Amino acid sequence: MDEKDLKKEIKEEKKEIKKDKKILEEFKEQIESLNNSLQEEKEKSMRIQAEMMNFKQRKELEVANMYKYANEDILKQLLLISDNFERALAMENEENKEFLKGFRMIYQSIRDILDQNEVTEISEINVEFDPAIHQAVLTEKKDGVKEGLVIDVLQKGYKYKDRILRPAMVKVSE
Repeated sequence: MDEKDLKKEIKEEKKEIKKDKKILEEFKEQIESLNNSLQEEKEKSMRIQAEMMNFKQRKELEVANMYKYANEDILKQLLLISDNFERALAMENEENKEFLKGFRMIYQSIRDILDQNEVTEISEINVEFDPAIHQAVLTEKKDGVKEGLVIDVLQKGYKYKDRILRPAMVKVSE
């Protein structure tokens, strides 16, 4: 082999090496691109998983609240009946005393049902007016009474567990 052939062969080898380097660079770019795509997909998958976990927790909380407050509508209707019994019992006199004994028993049964379902009264007097549990229906200027105090309960309010079932209708001092 002469020098010319050797130079030619070296030149071809250099071309091959350049070509191989170019192919190697293209592979590196493709690998990097694929790695970036894989990382993006992993992040997307993690976000979707987190969203699903949050959705599941929200749904579980929603279902738990549905079970917790399932009787709310029925209890509101029982309150109306209880109010009517209280009005009837407030009209007691000597003539209807015996007749109202039966009413008193029915009323007590309704009160027991409300107690069993964690329904509690809101009927405090001389407390600070709280718009979350009170509904101011009347105001009255009263000497010696601090402004913003509940001075009379016109209709009892009720709480069901930790929720307001019905706000108390009250008269507030000015």
